[in-house]
Amino acid sequence: MGRAHAAAFLLLALLAAAAAAVEGRRRPEPEGGENACAKGWKCSGSRFCCDGTITDYFKAHHFEELFPRRNDSIAHAAGFWSYQAFIAAAALFEPRGFGTTGGEQMGVKEVAAFLGHVGSRTSCGHIYPNPVAWGLCYNREMSPDQNYFCDDSNELYRCVEGVRYYGRGALPVYWNYNYGIIGKGIKQDLLSHPELLEQNATIAFEAAIWRWMTPVKRRQPSAHDVFVGNWKPTKSDTLSKRYPGFGATMNIMYGDRICGRGFVGEMNFTLSHYQHYLDLMGVGREHYGDNLDCADQVAFNPSS
Repeated sequence: MGRAHAAAFLLLALLAAAAAAVEGRRRPEPEGGENACAKGWKCSGSRFCCDGTITDYFKAHHFEELFPRRNDSIAHAAGFWSYQAFIAAAALFEPRGFGTTGGEQMGVKEVAAFLGHVGSRTSCGHIYPNPVAWGLCYNREMSPDQNYFCDDSNELYRCVEGVRYYGRGALPVYWNYNYGIIGKGIKQDLLSHPELLEQNATIAFEAAIWRWMTPVKRRQPSAHDVFVGNWKPTKSDTLSKRYPGFGATMNIMYGDRICGRGFVGEMNFTLSHYQHYLDLMGVGREHYGDNLDCADQVAFNPSS
């Protein structure tokens, strides 16, 4: 083969590989390559991302066990949240590795970690016995004040007149720019219609999973990456006591609101949901993993 033909062939191969990565298509593991996937396939973005689905190990009865009081008469979002809505949303992110990275046990742990955040953010268990049983009690802030959570200085995602951007969804979204960014990510006009997060459970879960899978800033990891081990801490991270694990997911999601402040109540509340969900899903305490809390971690994005 001549040099010109070889160069053209190489260019086409590179373009094809790039296109496959962009589209998120799955491709077979090369012969003899390392493969953590029992079915012999992997999805783009990680060699440890397998061609399974979350429904392989997370069934409707697990969802019912994790959120047993969500449809009680005193639950504020009774009848709204469902297993089917979660699975429909999760399926959109499985090719990116959500719940499909690193084998089944890691998948179980990631689903428990994500839902641990969801359960603690939507719980009304602060006022009822057995707090970890009350996840998905809410789908919106119940008593939003007259603050429209509108940042007029944001020119990219300008507030829509008359729209209020208070907390809604599985991982509550506040402020116009967050509705704009997340809406763009999931291809929904949340800037004009933030109410979608309290009207459609699938979209609410989709927005939350997008947040879990997406870094807040460039050159920073996502909650997904720090949990499944895709992220390798730098020297600056280790000096800041940031290591892969559930603790780092709290750091990314909430920063110094709950991290770097010792074992404060809100951090313990989130962690207790994760550990309780692991127990319900059959993961023994010896497999909880390291770095569960963020008590001593410096925030990735300090509020100052």
